[in-house]
Amino acid sequence: MPVELAEWVVSAAAGYALLGGLFALPFLTVGVGRVDPRARNAGWSFRLMILAGVVALWPVLLLRWRQRRTQPATAAARSEAR
Repeated sequence: MPVELAEWVVSAAAGYALLGGLFALPFLTVGVGRVDPRARNAGWSFRLMILAGVVALWPVLLLRWRQRRTQPATAAARSEAR
């Protein structure tokens, strides 16, 4: 039983990392600038530095990216929405 459990844990971790890697590609090219506007003009050196964090935290970043898509982009649009 412990061997099967260990194999399952390793497979789950590998799947999580694979999904994180697949998520990182579009997030580092488009999403990082939408989640944090200060990172919009960041270079590839910055994006490579945050790659491991994006792979590890992809569910949180996905939620934030989706929230930014549904929120108005400007302060004027935010005040009109109220």
